[in-house]
Amino acid sequence: MGDKAVITCALNGVLTDPKQHNVPVTPEQMAREAKAAFNAGASIMHVHLRQQEPNKGHLPSWDINISKEIQQAIREACPGVIINHTTGTSGPKYQGALDCVRETKPEIAACNAGSLNYLKVKSDNTWAWPPMMFDNAVEKVQDYLDVMKEAGTIPEFECFDVGIVRCVGMYRQTGMYSGPLEYNFVMGVASGMPADPELLPILLKLKLPEAHWQVTAIGRAEIWPLHQRCADLGGHLRTGLEDTFYLADGTKVTSNGQLIEAIAACARRAGREIASPAETRQIFGTRH
Repeated sequence: MGDKAVITCALNGVLTDPKQHNVPVTPEQMAREAKAAFNAGASIMHVHLRQQEPNKGHLPSWDINISKEIQQAIREACPGVIINHTTGTSGPKYQGALDCVRETKPEIAACNAGSLNYLKVKSDNTWAWPPMMFDNAVEKVQDYLDVMKEAGTIPEFECFDVGIVRCVGMYRQTGMYSGPLEYNFVMGVASGMPADPELLPILLKLKLPEAHWQVTAIGRAEIWPLHQRCADLGGHLRTGLEDTFYLADGTKVTSNGQLIEAIAACARRAGREIASPAETRQIFGTRH
């Protein structure tokens, strides 16, 4: 089973406007999109929470009841599915994210493993948004790790840059974390690691040898060679409407299911089978 590919679907992301793109917001929409992804081979659903009031669906939420409703709807639609809960926040107020993990106890949760100047420049050489710091100080990481340990949740260490990959080893070395290790190489953010397949062998040298790993590739059609290289090198796979709206031929998708079908094809081209939810739990050591 060591060669089986686990597929994660990132269903909706943090700020994508449902008026502009076909991203799910309500529990019913999340369940429907999860079902399409599940049927195409995804056994893990990465979820972000959105405000449920009219015209507020583009705004994030840390409402525990919304989290519970969304998780329940997804689990009912996808028997055996594994939930991967977002935790990403900028600034000093992140208690809501901690509370969601503590109260809902997802099998996996994101643990952003280091800070990044989160930047992008438009074609007219102006900032795409006001320059911001995605701050993940060691104390903040420790708070997340403590809550995840309490909840029985496995952290997925999100690494936006090469140095952040190295930090994860230090968290292990200093005793901040001692459980199963899972790296997520986030590639394609303009001020982070590029979505370059040639970078993967370097990242694999820097991660701890026993750790599982996957790639989050952010961009358009240009990200698909990176997904294929990830599959070829034995990594686990992730895509979804949080990360892209485009297939390799430039087609714009309308559902997560289309993206999961495409990434499952990457695994099969690499000669790998798709892990079932039960096999995924065994591979990652999550709760049954």
